[in-house]
Amino acid sequence: MDHKLTKLTTILGDLGSALVAYSGGVDSAFLAAVAQRVLGHRALCVTAVSPSYPRWELEDAVALAQELGLNHRVVETHEAENPDYLANTSARCFFCKVELYDTLAPIAQAEGLAHIIDGFNYDDRQDFRPGHKAGSQYGVRSPLFEAELTKAEIRDLSKALGLRTWDKPAMACLSSRVPYGTPIDLETLRRIEAAEGFLRTLGFRQLRVRHHGAMARIEVPPEDMVRFLDAAVREPAVQHLRRLGYAYVSLDLVGYRTGSLNEVLSGTPRRNSAS
Repeated sequence: MDHKLTKLTTILGDLGSALVAYSGGVDSAFLAAVAQRVLGHRALCVTAVSPSYPRWELEDAVALAQELGLNHRVVETHEAENPDYLANTSARCFFCKVELYDTLAPIAQAEGLAHIIDGFNYDDRQDFRPGHKAGSQYGVRSPLFEAELTKAEIRDLSKALGLRTWDKPAMACLSSRVPYGTPIDLETLRRIEAAEGFLRTLGFRQLRVRHHGAMARIEVPPEDMVRFLDAAVREPAVQHLRRLGYAYVSLDLVGYRTGSLNEVLSGTPRRNSAS
């Protein structure tokens, strides 16, 4: 694994300078930290904010950037104004990334940064990632992928480097909670954010609230299901989600897994994942 870290530092050093697409998740935080060590002031980390980005993730990304001494900037993106994005087809992430890189490219040019880099890792090649196609059209580099670093290796290396994100749960935009074909609107995103925000206050670290119109389908890891079904947790959760407008609140018995709404594309349920 050390040889992969060496390869990553070599790749970053060869870039000379870079704008890091930094969300504060496991992958981008690790990439940002290593880029800062290798490139110093020649690395600029940029966090894109939009209605699909949970406010607690923004707060955590800003705090982490300060802790690590990153050269950091927050910008707004406007994918939620694009009808192609709001239509929520299986290409939604493509339109999101087009908006992202349309925003980042001028910043990189103005700052004299040679490349835009993202946190796409070696495991991600096995997933459905239309957003990566957009990145390739903009010449975005993926150093973690180029170094063949897997998610597990990134977590292990993050821990070794003292990054508190080493065991952070996987993060995805709020729009990923809405089934393909169901149009996205700002009210839906706010409802999902409020629902997940409340469940986080109940102590659930890894969760998703999947939006199915009048029904909220909650995913938590199997080991958390018993606690969720305890009346002291279940009743306030149901009451709060009903106040948000959900007529029905269900618990998915398969449990939390990344990208469960992609299952309708493959027809194969995903296994539970800790990533």
